[in-house]
Amino acid sequence: MPAPIPRQRAIPAAESGQAQDAARTAGGPLKEEANRDPAAAHTTAAGTTLTLLLIEDDPGGSPIVPELLDSAGKPIRVRTARNLTEAERLLTDDVHCILLDLALPAPGGTAGDDELAVLRHVLELAPRHAVLALTASGDAERGAEAVRVGAQDYLFRDELDGRLLSRAIRYAVERKRSDSAERRLAEGRVRAQENRRLERGLLPTPLLEGSALRFAARYRPGRSRALLGGDFYDCVRTPDGTVHAMIGDVCGHGPDEAALGVELRIAWRALTLAGLCGDELLNTLQQVLEHERADDEIFATLCAVDISPDGRRAGLCLAGHPSPLIARPGRPAELLPYDNNGPALGLLPGARWPRMQVELGAEWSLMLYTDGLIEGRVGAGGERLGQEGMVEMVRRQLARGLTGEDLLRTAVNEVRDLNGGELTDDVAVVLLDRVP
Repeated sequence: MPAPIPRQRAIPAAESGQAQDAARTAGGPLKEEANRDPAAAHTTAAGTTLTLLLIEDDPGGSPIVPELLDSAGKPIRVRTARNLTEAERLLTDDVHCILLDLALPAPGGTAGDDELAVLRHVLELAPRHAVLALTASGDAERGAEAVRVGAQDYLFRDELDGRLLSRAIRYAVERKRSDSAERRLAEGRVRAQENRRLERGLLPTPLLEGSALRFAARYRPGRSRALLGGDFYDCVRTPDGTVHAMIGDVCGHGPDEAALGVELRIAWRALTLAGLCGDELLNTLQQVLEHERADDEIFATLCAVDISPDGRRAGLCLAGHPSPLIARPGRPAELLPYDNNGPALGLLPGARWPRMQVELGAEWSLMLYTDGLIEGRVGAGGERLGQEGMVEMVRRQLARGLTGEDLLRTAVNEVRDLNGGELTDDVAVVLLDRVP
């Protein structure tokens, strides 16, 4: 429940005109911006009629509520509930404000030591509605406590008139909206901070201590406002000096697929550090996927490389995944061979994934990527960038002298621009460089 607006002194809305002016200055119930027209304090959609729900047990109806007008001079509709059961039935979405008689019997018939039990019940029942507390004349202490509990303001039953009550309703509705907007903004900031912390925890920190290779990565989930997509990657160095890198893609874009991607990435790291490699590692990963996936139709593609301690050779395993791109001095960037591309994980029980030996050379850059980088549209037509288009794009960027993080950032941004907007698929790119 949002806290009430800070007040130096709670002043009932039914005080004299001079007291109302003082209340605005002191931060009381009629506080408003300097020189602001009070009639404009409440803003509603064009044509909206304010509705007040009066909760009081006067058997004679609602004689305490005079004729009420909104800021435009239109009548404010009034509904009357004699108890909380009726109030719950009448509390529809078109009600803007609740005027609650604090003398109403508490739920269950007994309030115990809590004089505001009925107010607490109404606040729980209507957390999005503005609430005005109605108390006996002179009982300012109880009214002020009602505001501290969560009411927008309090009024004295015996001092109501149409003008002041109309103003109090408008200000209470506006104050509630302001409080709600401020709360949502604060919650959004907290959520964004938590999301950043969560993202830092879910995305891997490469374990490359002792390696001369340089590492860079770029990640962009396809789902709007998502932390992670179904893409995943990792890179570790084992005690023998071999550097292992991996990138993969779980089919689909929901939170279940993102969670499965994180599980596969963690499993890959554990298995790699335990000494597994190539076909044995992928077979074990497939078992993990089969046990963890929510549906038998879910599969994942994966590219894994293991780079020898001297950095000149690598083993390559492809499980239904695009082949990496390699760039070397004096030669155009190109794709590594993908003739022995095995099936995606989760498609064929007992599948095998051959490991290809690749010569890298003394100086090179190796880029692993997911298909989100190559499946974006090119222009207004239906043509996609594709692997050939990606290779040409990277060649241009390398010719401009881009490397590392700059190369990946520029590549992802250009793919997005060619697509004419944000990409719908997740994108993950990993770059390993060896510079003698």
